[in-house]
Amino acid sequence: MSRFQVRKVAVLGAGVMGAQIAAHLVNVKVPVVLFDLPAKEGPKNGIVAKAVDGLKKLKPSPLGDATEAGLITQANYEEHLELLKGCDLIIEAIAERMDWKLDLYTKIAPFVAPHAIVASNTSGLSITKLSDVLPEEIKPRFCGIHFFNPPRYMYLVELIPTATTRPEIIDQLEAFVTTSVGKGVVRAKDTPNFVANRVGVAGMMATMIEAEKFGLSFDVVDDLTGKKLGRASSGTFRTADVVGLDTMAHVMKTMQDNLQDDPFYATYATPKVLAGLIEKGALGQKAKAGFFKKVGKDIMRLDPATGEYVPAGKKGDDIVARMLKKAPADRLKLLRESTNPQAQFLWAILRDSFHYCAVHLASIADTAREVDFAMRWGFGNQKGPFEVWQEAGWLQVAQWISEDIAAGKALSSAPLPAWVTEGPVAAAGGVHTAEGSWSAAEGKFKARASLPVYARQHFPESLVGSGAADPLKSGTELFKNDEVRVWTLDGEVVIASITAKLHLISPAVTEGLLKAVEIAEAGYKGMVIWSPDDVFSAGANLESLMPVFMKMGSKGIAPEEKKLQDAMLALRYANVPVVAAMRGLALGGGCELAVHCARRVAHVESYVGLVEVGVGLLPGAGGLTYIARRAAEMAAAGNANADILTFLKDGFLSAATAKVATSAHEAKKIGYLLDSDVIVPNKDELLFVATAQAKAMADSGYRPPHKAVFPVAGRSGIASIKGQVANMRDGGFVSQHDYLLASLIADVVCGGEVEAGSLVTEEYLMALERKHFCALLDNPKTQERIMGMLQTGKPVRN
Repeated sequence: MSRFQVRKVAVLGAGVMGAQIAAHLVNVKVPVVLFDLPAKEGPKNGIVAKAVDGLKKLKPSPLGDATEAGLITQANYEEHLELLKGCDLIIEAIAERMDWKLDLYTKIAPFVAPHAIVASNTSGLSITKLSDVLPEEIKPRFCGIHFFNPPRYMYLVELIPTATTRPEIIDQLEAFVTTSVGKGVVRAKDTPNFVANRVGVAGMMATMIEAEKFGLSFDVVDDLTGKKLGRASSGTFRTADVVGLDTMAHVMKTMQDNLQDDPFYATYATPKVLAGLIEKGALGQKAKAGFFKKVGKDIMRLDPATGEYVPAGKKGDDIVARMLKKAPADRLKLLRESTNPQAQFLWAILRDSFHYCAVHLASIADTAREVDFAMRWGFGNQKGPFEVWQEAGWLQVAQWISEDIAAGKALSSAPLPAWVTEGPVAAAGGVHTAEGSWSAAEGKFKARASLPVYARQHFPESLVGSGAADPLKSGTELFKNDEVRVWTLDGEVVIASITAKLHLISPAVTEGLLKAVEIAEAGYKGMVIWSPDDVFSAGANLESLMPVFMKMGSKGIAPEEKKLQDAMLALRYANVPVVAAMRGLALGGGCELAVHCARRVAHVESYVGLVEVGVGLLPGAGGLTYIARRAAEMAAAGNANADILTFLKDGFLSAATAKVATSAHEAKKIGYLLDSDVIVPNKDELLFVATAQAKAMADSGYRPPHKAVFPVAGRSGIASIKGQVANMRDGGFVSQHDYLLASLIADVVCGGEVEAGSLVTEEYLMALERKHFCALLDNPKTQERIMGMLQTGKPVRN
């Protein structure tokens, strides 16, 4: 399959979804043109301009770097349709009105390039009906593409072909959406609301029905159906508020209008409480009132009996919470047999979910895999419904469901399909096997897609029962201790995986990383630091040093700190390239670990920063040394006579305020990533790209940098920084302890009490870091912050 080159994308419609899809395309460096109607007054691009401006204010931000909003080209249908001829992909994202969409397709058709793919970002309208108005030459290049809201953060994208969509068009689009846009693709059938919304919204409606039946309040339901159940922390009713009650009602109406023959049709009726809220304009978060309402700092919930808002915050019963912590089979048995209404409610909604998915699998998805991934990626579930069912014991749970159907307890009298209890699925104990996932429509297990793009994913997300390889048990193991596994996949690059909780850096991690460098230098092309989850490293493990501190005080910590600093220099000056494959959190020591590598390959959603002041410390593993060295290098590159302090201020401020970059692009602006580093849109391609980078650097004749001296800002730089921080202290913006921390950070990054321009080494600055780090450990205010963090996980400001 030849690679589909996407040089530019057009997004039609600058509403909530269209503007945010355009923003995410900017995040992944895809040029984009955003269209909307011409404004009736003022500049013709006024509607689009307002939408782009709004992107900068939204929280959470749709843009990885808010200053890049200007990269979205603004256009309107009256003046700029010619721009469509230069677009390889056109995504229509206007309001969910069939007539409006068809009218727009007629308008744009003459301007669509002969090779371009046209896709509708509809959440549930028929893709086949939408294609009817298109010219015959465009129909084979038309399909549905359904991003989930918000597009930057939600991993799921559904692709929906029609009977006339050429297979290679969907393959090309899937490859682009996976690698370039960084999403997880689920192919859906052209049925109302596709897969995720069909199953997810049906589940939410079932939850509302069962909650009313068991007399549970909205806050209790959300507590029970959130993290405790392995689902999104917002639960059910809060999720509805965030999505928008009108949006949810629209999805329901699609089901009401198009699924009259569905055995669950009675459950699609709009609940009275929901209809009442919509009638009052209480549409959820965007209207500041829905099932919940914030009054001052208090969260209130609607009492359906009175129509008034009352204080929220009730939790599920402890006994039910304990049931949810049991092994899967025991958990479902306990919930089903309990007399507690909350437990009965949870069994009911799980049973309803299993029942619904089994009955509809053949009509909505190619296999059970699509259903489970759709619910994980689109609704934030840790496991999909079929996975939960299979893990708890397939045939036993099927028997329970059938008994409830026979007893009239289920939401529909439709029996479970025969494939559930007879044949290959029953024999395999579930729908997911090493052979593949069950296709109810074809009556067989089907393997995952084998498109070339998936060769870039060494360890893609896997499903319960699929027999996928465990990355921490794969490859050839070269060394292992309690907190690091050193291994190789290909015999050419060493992989060091930190296995400690949150990948915190302890003496055992330091030992493991040094061993990895030693092994890599002895006979490999390079080394990659990578772990298969959403944390690169959340920092140093302060708790692991507590015994040493209690016995010897800060004097006992100094040698351990020196070992950590030496390890950072060993990574920096290794004879093979060391590549940090960063994903999720890279904080404190994790940030320092990354900046000392020869290169960084970062997932676009990486959170990077030196956060030590939050625990009353300063970066002590070379982070401040890095800031000082980079300032000197940038000053030298800019102008031999440049003032180092000019290049130092941003780095100092980031460390002194514990600023965390909330995307890889922002990390590049702060300076924790360099222009030579690589940003990867898809998390599952991180290891592939990092390994490729290590090999390419080695094949290009990599040599480590020379150890060199560099100039510092000296005592005059310290005085300048301290003067500004003193003003903040005196104005009440920072505490006295914050002032002390900032002063010590200034001392290190400026090189201590030396003349401006004095030449220093990394070891000299690290000694300053170490001295101040250890002295702070004896400070009562720092000890308060450390204990507060260890006990509550939240920073103490004192």
